[in-house]
Amino acid sequence: MRVFITGTAGFIGFHLAKLLLEDGFTVHGMDGMTDYYDVRLKQRRHQILLQYPGFRATESKLEDVETVDRITDEFKPEIIVHLAAQAGVRYSLEAPRAYVDANIVGTFNIMEIARRHEVKHLLMASTSSVYGANTNMPYAETHKADSPMTIYAATKKAGEAMGHSYAHLWNIPTTMFRFFTVYGPWGRPDMALFKFVDAILEGRPIDIYNHGEMYRDFTYITDLVRGIRLLIDAVPVRPATAEEIPDWDSLSPVAPYRVVNIGNSQTVKLIDFVDAIEAELAVPAKRNLMEMQKGDVPATWADATLLRNLTGYAPETDIKDGIAKFVAWFRDYYQK
Repeated sequence: MRVFITGTAGFIGFHLAKLLLEDGFTVHGMDGMTDYYDVRLKQRRHQILLQYPGFRATESKLEDVETVDRITDEFKPEIIVHLAAQAGVRYSLEAPRAYVDANIVGTFNIMEIARRHEVKHLLMASTSSVYGANTNMPYAETHKADSPMTIYAATKKAGEAMGHSYAHLWNIPTTMFRFFTVYGPWGRPDMALFKFVDAILEGRPIDIYNHGEMYRDFTYITDLVRGIRLLIDAVPVRPATAEEIPDWDSLSPVAPYRVVNIGNSQTVKLIDFVDAIEAELAVPAKRNLMEMQKGDVPATWADATLLRNLTGYAPETDIKDGIAKFVAWFRDYYQK
């Protein structure tokens, strides 16, 4: 099976490509290698993937439609997993245009490829941030998600809407997955766990927003990509009538389209998260307690019932075990 994955030099794309390659898939990856964070980390991920004979990669932004078209016309993908995006809630306050270019224009280019090649399944990444101001928790896919709090969330919600329209118009089986806070080895340097571990080991203070009174549904990376792998086989089918859709399913009544949460279905208080990092490092943190940052939300919490019903699987890695695995990788990679 030929799978085209965007964002293979990124945190999630790297882990997914590695899993699929080990399962015998042929993978062509594409990544823009932008300097949003250390490009050397991205290059190292690709170097690891290139050791697999079934992997090839192209370095290009998704906005470069000529390159995207040429590569996919040669590869002829059967499955597309679109993970590439301009990530980061806070950076979207500084550089909103980067989000529109990558997350809307880039996503449109990928959907055009899916249409032209009549792929068996198009899977695209969204985010729990689309739930925005919704306080009805745990978040279920059937909840309204029409109050995004940042341009990042708004561009991801736009991607969901575009995906639905293409699924309806061109009968493209499409699954959108909403990620919750993902962590683990090879993680992004802009994410909390990476920043906290690095700062604590260096003796620098860490910024703890809302005085630690925040809650997140932390999802370990191998759990997340296992969920994606299983969803590849859970191809949505356009229903004959709306009445045949179960209450727990987000399947569209007019398109082969579905939205699926991938989360751990547990909430962890930010201050407890810091405590667990300190315990693993055996080093106390210098805590800089701060007010809530603009665009942030006090809590996220996934209802993973749909994922479990579709695949028989749900993430389950304990936060302490996940932190321990990240710290072991971090110390080895950075020799700290």
